Amino acid sequence: MTAHTGEDRARRLDELAGFVVELAAGRLDARLHPSHESDEIDAIVVGLNMLAEELQGLTHDLEGRVSERTRELADAHAALELLALSDPLTGLANRTLLAQRLRDAEASGVVPAVLVLDLDGFKAVNDSFGHAVGDALLVAVAERLRGVVRETDTVARLGGDEFAILVHDAGAAQALDIAERIRAVLAAPVVVQGRTCWVSASVGVRLGTRQGGSTDDFLRDADTAMYRAKARSRGGVSVFAPAMRREAQARTRLADELRTALITGELVVLYQPIMDLETDRVVAVEALARWRHPERGFLTPDMFLSVAEDTGLITALDLWVLETAAAQVARWRSSVLGDVPFTVHVNVSPVELRAPRFVEDIVDCTRRHGLAPRDVTVEITEHRLLGEDALTREALEELRAAGVGVAIDDFGTGSSSLGYARRAFVDEVKIDRSLVSDLDVDEQQMRITAAILVMAHAFDLVPIAEGVQTAGEADALRQLGCRYAQGYFWSPPVSATDLELRLRRQRA
Repeated sequence: MTAHTGEDRARRLDELAGFVVELAAGRLDARLHPSHESDEIDAIVVGLNMLAEELQGLTHDLEGRVSERTRELADAHAALELLALSDPLTGLANRTLLAQRLRDAEASGVVPAVLVLDLDGFKAVNDSFGHAVGDALLVAVAERLRGVVRETDTVARLGGDEFAILVHDAGAAQALDIAERIRAVLAAPVVVQGRTCWVSASVGVRLGTRQGGSTDDFLRDADTAMYRAKARSRGGVSVFAPAMRREAQARTRLADELRTALITGELVVLYQPIMDLETDRVVAVEALARWRHPERGFLTPDMFLSVAEDTGLITALDLWVLETAAAQVARWRSSVLGDVPFTVHVNVSPVELRAPRFVEDIVDCTRRHGLAPRDVTVEITEHRLLGEDALTREALEELRAAGVGVAIDDFGTGSSSLGYARRAFVDEVKIDRSLVSDLDVDEQQMRITAAILVMAHAFDLVPIAEGVQTAGEADALRQLGCRYAQGYFWSPPVSATDLELRLRRQRA
């Protein structure tokens, strides 16, 4: 071996050592070109190159797998975060995200406003068309709500048919403008799965202040205002005031006391005569619930009925009145009435029309007390009818088929009952007292009432005038061809004992 050959071999060994150091340092893309000697050093070089290439491939594959796994973990985290902070049905924010954004808004120093809205008529859609249509309606409503707010605002679904909107940095005018826009976009019907659905929204508004407030306070107060709006009328708007919180607490106490009253016998039924204007005789009575409250005295239904409906006590209350009144009529039949035609009118909430056993409960009650179904007439207030949904229609048809009378109360004060009045499942209409007052001295009133009576007779309905206060009003009704009426002119609501005395005098 010559000196030159020895130097070349040493150089190649140094290059090989450097190559090994590079590979050991992780530079798997490094390569060493073999010489022309094709000796044992070149064999090592070729082997190391092949090893480096294989390791580089394995590393790239591993890095790809790690990258994919990292993306999968990030996607899973995002999905979990989305699930935790959004409503799965509508894709809106949920209560948790709404609360978080409300806290963020207050922390940034802006004055937010919160609107809580509840859909009026949603239960009727669910009951009539099924939950699939109900869910599709909620999705459609969510889309409409998104369209009335800014990108900085948050629309959330709190659950069921209740939604909330966080208006970022809003004054009273802006919050109320959004509330009105909500009412406007929900005024148009929603067509889902071939069904036309009508809903409106009762909206409660809680305005922010510079002093701020807890997230729970905002939502609770907006919810309280929403229930105030719903109590006033469907589709209303109400702005929270501190007095509402005290009223809400009072309503909660009243609900607890009403539950007790149903058990302890504080409730009583009074009876107001319904008169035949041709004979001036009592031919029916309306059963009216009263509450002998131990502290607040004698309470009329307008003071506790809405609480009963909000808390679900209305079912127990309506059934109790029906049972009490039916038992009383049965006693009157055996003691004074005999077989003389006589009907008791009982008021029921439209909500009850959708109860699974509503009709069966009424028929069973009449049988239990030995009455005929025709001895009972169910009254539903006109302005509280919830629309022509299938379940309401079916219940009214079943009542009529069973022989139970159906009357629309406060007729003439709204339009929803016209669809029912022209059907075959309504027997009577009770003309609202506002159309009877001053009937004998107000010509315009006379014309309006005359038109309503003509319409009632055209639909083959029996009209009954309510709230008659004077002999002049009674005479005017006779002249218009209205045969039946009730009011303080003849008698206020009285106890069963007092009414029985009147029936006995009438029979004598």
